[in-house]
Amino acid sequence: MISLRESQTIHVVQGEHVVSDKPDLVLTTVLGSCVAACLHDPVRRIGGMNHFLLPDVPGARDIRYASAAMEQLVNSLLKMGGRRDRLVAKLFGGARMIKGLPDIGHRNGEAALAFLRGEGIAVSAQSLGGMQARRVRFWPETGRAQQLLLVDSHEVAAGPPPAPAAGGAIELF
Repeated sequence: MISLRESQTIHVVQGEHVVSDKPDLVLTTVLGSCVAACLHDPVRRIGGMNHFLLPDVPGARDIRYASAAMEQLVNSLLKMGGRRDRLVAKLFGGARMIKGLPDIGHRNGEAALAFLRGEGIAVSAQSLGGMQARRVRFWPETGRAQQLLLVDSHEVAAGPPPAPAAGGAIELF
């Protein structure tokens, strides 16, 4: 196992995506209502992460929107030799950060899931929704992912944060 000190770390911000096959690379991001998709081709041993902040609107080509961001991530992996039928996804984010406002996080998560269903890409794990921000780490070469649920420093926690709604293996740190 490569420790973070021995590896290169790239932080993926809103409207970006990064793909790689480097065994010493870790992709990170911090999410609230935004969603990050981590896609991996286990045969080619490549992967990538995106970070989008808005659900779809008709005709949006801006990668801040779900479909455009997802499409660019998939196309970048295909250009590196990945195959669509081997891609596996892990999704993170989509929290409802402010009560009383529209739940954009939920819409972001639904947009990512709808895109993946439409493309026939399997979702092996997901941690979407809730009320907490997340810090995510992803190793594109292996497909390993970790998440840390963040607690608002203004809140007094009465115990550990609730477990995310997971649909597969997500390593918590």
